[in-house]
Amino acid sequence: MEVINNEEFESLDEGSDQDRERRALIRNLGKEKRCNLGSVHIQSFSVGQKFKSKKELKELIDVHALETRRNLFFKKNDSQRLRAQCRGVVPVINKGQVGTKPTTSKSKGKEVKTQKETCGWYIHASRSNPESDWFIRTLNQTHTCLQTRKLRACTASLICKKIIDQVEADPKIPLRAIQDHFQKTYQVGISMDKVFRAKDMARKHVTGDYTKQFELLRDYALELQATNPDTTVKIDVCPNGNPASPTRQFRRIYVCLGPLKKGFKACLRDLVGLDGAFMKGPFPGQVLTAVGLDSNNGIYPLAYAIVESENTASWKWFLENLGDDLELGSNSNYTFISDRQKGLQIAVDQLFPNAEHRYCIRHIHDNMRKKWGQTEYRDHLWRCASATTIPEFEHLMKEFRRAVSDVLISNMCEVFNGKIEKGRDKPVISCLEFIREYLMKRICNVMKAMKKAKGPLTPTATDILDARKKGASQYIARWNGANKYQVTAALQDQHVVDVRNQTCTCRKWELMGIPCRHAIATLNEMSKDPEAELDIYKWVHKVYWLETWQKAYSFKVEPIKGRPMWPKSNCPTKLIPPPHHTQVGRPKKKRRQSEGERLSKRQKASEGDGVNEMQGENSQGPRNDGVQKLSRKHVSVTCSKCKNKGHNSRTCKGQGGINLRSDCGYLLWCNDYLVSCC
Repeated sequence: MEVINNEEFESLDEGSDQDRERRALIRNLGKEKRCNLGSVHIQSFSVGQKFKSKKELKELIDVHALETRRNLFFKKNDSQRLRAQCRGVVPVINKGQVGTKPTTSKSKGKEVKTQKETCGWYIHASRSNPESDWFIRTLNQTHTCLQTRKLRACTASLICKKIIDQVEADPKIPLRAIQDHFQKTYQVGISMDKVFRAKDMARKHVTGDYTKQFELLRDYALELQATNPDTTVKIDVCPNGNPASPTRQFRRIYVCLGPLKKGFKACLRDLVGLDGAFMKGPFPGQVLTAVGLDSNNGIYPLAYAIVESENTASWKWFLENLGDDLELGSNSNYTFISDRQKGLQIAVDQLFPNAEHRYCIRHIHDNMRKKWGQTEYRDHLWRCASATTIPEFEHLMKEFRRAVSDVLISNMCEVFNGKIEKGRDKPVISCLEFIREYLMKRICNVMKAMKKAKGPLTPTATDILDARKKGASQYIARWNGANKYQVTAALQDQHVVDVRNQTCTCRKWELMGIPCRHAIATLNEMSKDPEAELDIYKWVHKVYWLETWQKAYSFKVEPIKGRPMWPKSNCPTKLIPPPHHTQVGRPKKKRRQSEGERLSKRQKASEGDGVNEMQGENSQGPRNDGVQKLSRKHVSVTCSKCKNKGHNSRTCKGQGGINLRSDCGYLLWCNDYLVSCC
C-alpha cells in the first residue's frame, strides 16, 4: 500500500527515474535497521548520507566516538572537506624469530602493540560549493583497535546533550548519579568537574540563562497582558544618570493576574497576608507576595513581585500597586497580617493609616522561646490570643504580664512560599512562570474539591458548624420576650444572644461569621415554636457559602504561548540584570531558622519517638541506657548552701553575701562555710 508522506518537501515526480532511485536509496540508508537480537540499531554513517552543516556531522562523529569508545580526530577540517580518523592502535603480538628464545626486554608488554595509529576506520565528507549540503563520500566503518575509557570527544557539551532529559525531569539530580550513569551506560570515566559543567549547561537549556532572560522580560509582560485580560505588570528600573544609554538596569517587577484579582474580590474577605522570601540564584533579590483567604479558609494568592531587597521603598512600591489593583484608598480599613519585615510596618502606616496590621501568634511564641521555654508560657499566650472579650483578655494578661515580649514576627504566606520554593532558584522569567503555572494548577485542584462538596456551606465551615452544634447541647436558652436570649451553662458560663442583630456577648459570632454555641442553643429554643421558620445556614456569613467559593474560582488563569511567539516590545532600551554580589562561601539555599526550629539531633530523635508529646517540649531524648531525662533548660538552679539562684553548692563562693536569711536570722560566709550571726 502506497502512503504519502506529507512531511517530505521533495516531490516524487521530480527529475528522471535515476534521480528518484538515488534519492530513495539515500533515504533508505538513513533508516533504522533491526539486528538479529530484536533491538533497534541506528546506523550512524552511510555513503551518500547528507548533512545540513558541518557542525551536525561533527556532532554525530563525537556521538559515534562515545558509543564505540574510540578516540577520533579530524585530519582535514576546512570549509570544503572534513576527514576523521581513529587514533586507535591494533595489537600485534611480537613472536620473535624462529628458533630463538622470547625477548627479555623490560618493555613490560609495550612490544605487543605498534606505536603508530593503525586502525583503518575513517570517514571523508565534502561539499561542492559553500552553499550546498555536506555528503559522505568515502567511509570505512570497521574498527580493529582496542577500546578505551578516556575519550577526548566526551566533552561537557556532549554530556549535556545526553543528560538534558534527566535534568529537566529532576533538576536536583546528584552529580554522582550522572557520573554513575555514564559509567554503566557507556563504560567511560569522566571527572566530577566535567559533570558539573555539563549539568550547568543542561540547566541553562532547560530553565534559560539568568542574564538573557532579563532582556525578554518586557516581551513576557506583553504576553501575560495579552492572554490574561485586566492583568497588571509593572517593571521598575534603576535610575540612570545618562538618558541616552541603550540599557536599563532591572530593579523590580510586579505581577497581579486579572483572574486572581477578580476572584479575590469575589471572596468577600478584606484580609491580606504579606511576606517576602529570598531568591536563590546568582542575582540577589526578594519575592514579595500578597495572599488572601478563600471561603474554605484556603490560601488565595493575589499578587507577587521580585524586588531588589526588603526595605521601606520596595514594600511601599509593592503596596502602592496592590492598592491600585484592589482600589484601596488611604482611608481603607483592610486588615494586613505579616511578620516584622524590614520597612513593611512603615509602608503600611504611610499608605493605609486606617488599616489594621496584625502579627501571627505562632511567631510571637517563637520569639518568646528565646528567653522563656516553658510550656506554660505558650499556653498562657494562646489563651490570651484566643480571648474574644476585653475583660477576659485583660484578666489573662495580668497572669501573663511577666512573659510579654515586644519582638514579634508573622508569616501568613508560609504555605504559598513553600509551594514556590523550587522556583526561587530559577532565572527571573522561569521563576515568574513557575508561580503562574502553580496558580493555574491550583485553581484546577480546588475545582475538583468543589465537586465533592455537599451542602450550602464549604467543607471547612460545615465542620466548624457541626462541632459547635455538639457543644450547644450543654446550654439552656431563655427568652426575654423580645429579641434577646439568655444562654446559660455550668460554672457560671452565661452570655446574651441578640437575634435581630445576630450578635453574642462572646463575640465569636461577630468575629468569625459562623454562629457560636450560644447562638445555636438559641436557635434550638426558637425551633420549638411551630410558627417559626428558621434556617441555621442563613445565620452564617455569605463568605462561607459554597456559592461564594465557586464564584471566587470561576476566573481561570489562561496559559501562554512559547517564547518565540511572544509579542515584541517597542521599548528602545534593553534590560540588564542587577549587579551581582558574590557572597562569601557557598550560595545560601535555606532560610534562617527561628528559635523554635533550632533543635539538636537528640531532640529531633526524641520528637520522632513521641517523647516530647509525653514530657513536653523541653524533654531530652533517651540516653544509651534507655533512661529518659527532662531537660533543665530555662530552669534556675538553687544553691543548697546560700539558697540563692544561678549556681549550685559545688560552685558556690558566697555570692549571696550578707543578704541571706534563715529561720534563725542573718547568715554569713566564713572560710567557705555558712555560719549564723545569732
